[in-house]
Amino acid sequence: MRAFWLGVVNGNSHKASAFRALTGSRIVNDSKRTFYVRNRSLRPIVRRKVVSRSVVPANNVKGPIVQARRKGSYGVDAPYLLPVLGALLAANIVQGIVSGSVGPFVGAAILLACGACGLYASRRGKFVVWSELLDELKLRGSERILDLGCGRGAVLLLAAERLTTGTAVGVDLWRRKDQSGNSPEATRRNAIAEGVANRVELHTADMTALPFEADSFDIVVSSIAIHNIKGPASREQAIDEAVRVLRAGGRLLIADLWGTRRYQSHLTKLGMLDVARRNLGWRMWWGGPWVATRLVTATKPK
Repeated sequence: MRAFWLGVVNGNSHKASAFRALTGSRIVNDSKRTFYVRNRSLRPIVRRKVVSRSVVPANNVKGPIVQARRKGSYGVDAPYLLPVLGALLAANIVQGIVSGSVGPFVGAAILLACGACGLYASRRGKFVVWSELLDELKLRGSERILDLGCGRGAVLLLAAERLTTGTAVGVDLWRRKDQSGNSPEATRRNAIAEGVANRVELHTADMTALPFEADSFDIVVSSIAIHNIKGPASREQAIDEAVRVLRAGGRLLIADLWGTRRYQSHLTKLGMLDVARRNLGWRMWWGGPWVATRLVTATKPK
């Protein structure tokens, strides 16, 4: 009898016919489970899950990695904005109460929505977006990847999870005004929590003067970091350095809030190939569509 039911579940046609004859039921398949339907009412008798997208362990980079809840602690980007937002929110509420007007409450609601949007981008959205971007690279697992302005490792450790024999290298000046609790110790703890400590290197260095030889990395990435460098000339110097350490045929991905058209133009002048710029969508809105993240990509000529 056990073999009979397994045959039905596995789609054995003659046993499925016998099942219908004996029970008067029919079989309905959908993408997630198999139903045995009696008298045309959907009543699951046996369920069999169908996996449409599998989670790939860190030591196997074939196929996409499904984004799971992160085990590390990654803080909040631009934490100095939180008290400013709180003060403006409180001021609007007080003004609304005193004046009896609806306008200040509308302003408070807008501020709250902007704050929630930015908090989502910082705590969840960027992980989802960068997971997809890294999957698109179709990494072999042996690459050497550099993250400029790695912070507490949001992108760095996502990259490390896709490596086997390769290394993910993070560079930062560890300024806490850019990210709460930013420090190399915090990043190392996150690397241990995510199970990738053996594939991660951290360096304290300026993006405008990287301590690496030319043609050292297969991939260079940067997420919401280059705009923190003061002055357009210095930001272009950071891009020059990224191109210098990138190997021939290597890929460059820069996500930032503003200045991305200038990055695109500068990379074109440097002779990079396939230079493109695009919006990364609502998951990386830092307060709304007016503070959207854009991605600039390029390939170094061989």
